[in-house]
Amino acid sequence: MAEHNELGIKGEKLAIDFLLKNGYKILEKNFRYLKAEVDIIAKKDNVLAAVEVKTRSTDYFGNPQDFVNPKKIKLLLSAIDYYVNEKDLDVEVRFDIIAITHQKTIKIRHLKDAFLHF
Repeated sequence: MAEHNELGIKGEKLAIDFLLKNGYKILEKNFRYLKAEVDIIAKKDNVLAAVEVKTRSTDYFGNPQDFVNPKKIKLLLSAIDYYVNEKDLDVEVRFDIIAITHQKTIKIRHLKDAFLHF
């Protein structure tokens, strides 16, 4: 497996552990709908969080969250819309990014309502 794929898998595991420690229940991992993939769907209280995980070995080229582009956002929106309707959920939906930099130390940032900033 390519090194960047291994880093991504490790990042998703770190993100899941982070969410669990912060009171979230993990509902789905790598949920796919058409061309979209939501890394993590989690719930806390009455909020459904669609979480995009971005892991980088360095922030030299920018912060991990800077690599979520408008096309990815559009795909995530359609996937979560489908998920909520299919499951007939009555929840508030929020789009988060968990940005992980894995250099000598691991830095995790949880950006809630991350797409409001685009």
